[in-house]
Order: sequence, then structure tokens, then C-alpha cells
Amino acid sequence: MEIQKNLKFLRQKSKPVKEIDRSVYDLIDQMTDIIEQELGAGLAAPQVGILKRIILVRFSNNDIVPFINPVILKRSSEKDIVEEGCLSIPDQLVNVKRPVYIRIRSLDIEGDIIECDLEGLDARIFQHELDHLNGILIIDRVPLIDKIKRIFK
Repeated sequence: MEIQKNLKFLRQKSKPVKEIDRSVYDLIDQMTDIIEQELGAGLAAPQVGILKRIILVRFSNNDIVPFINPVILKRSSEKDIVEEGCLSIPDQLVNVKRPVYIRIRSLDIEGDIIECDLEGLDARIFQHELDHLNGILIIDRVPLIDKIKRIFK
């Protein structure tokens, strides 16, 4: 399993996981191996060529946690701009504006519903990975004026 770099593929929307079975466990295990090898902050199933709504987030305490069918329930109005990179778009760092706090809901690996509040870097990583499930890349989050500036450099 390798990191997907085909932007056309990565722009597709992922399908919800209907059943947490052996294939889901195996996928999460393989994604965990990749995130550890690559020292990534997070990873979404589309990044390994699977269009399922599964993400992994490496939290600030270094725990890697899987989220199945994740959604954001609430976003703060306060936002910040932080430089982000992506395993699928190597050597590209872009400033991305995101809410600093989110409330999320997801299934855990046992199929139980979890809800929690995330802030700071943990919230940012979650949002970045969730974007992948919706076919959104960090380069899509660059303001138009910054895109124009890059062209005329």
C-alpha cells in the first residue's frame, strides 16, 4: 500500500463505512503502519487508494486514533492560519485558515459513537484529514490572490 498522489483520484468523495469488519481493521492497521513510517500527523483512506470514510489522527500526545464516518458537529468562529503539508502532495506547504476548535462525532473501531472536542493542532489535523474524505486538498484552500502570486513569481 502506497501513498496516493493522483490528484484526480484524491478529488473523489469517499463512501460511508457500512460495516466494521476484518477489511476495515486491516485497512486501519495498514494505515497506522504508513503514518508511523512516514511520521505523518494524519492519514485518510483515499490517500492509500481506498474511498472509505476513515481517517487516522496522530494527536499531540502521539496517540494515533482511527475515526470511522467522522463528521464535524460544531466549529468555532475563531480561526487561525497555519502552514500545512500533505503526504499526497509532497514538497508543498501552504497556509490554510481553519477553525481553532471543533466538536466531532465518529464511530470508533468497535462501532461505538464517540463525540469529543478538539482544538489547536489536533483540530487542524482532523479537519485536514476530513477534507480528504470530501475530495478537498490543501491546494484548494489557498486564497485566489495567493494562487495568482505564485503564477507571477
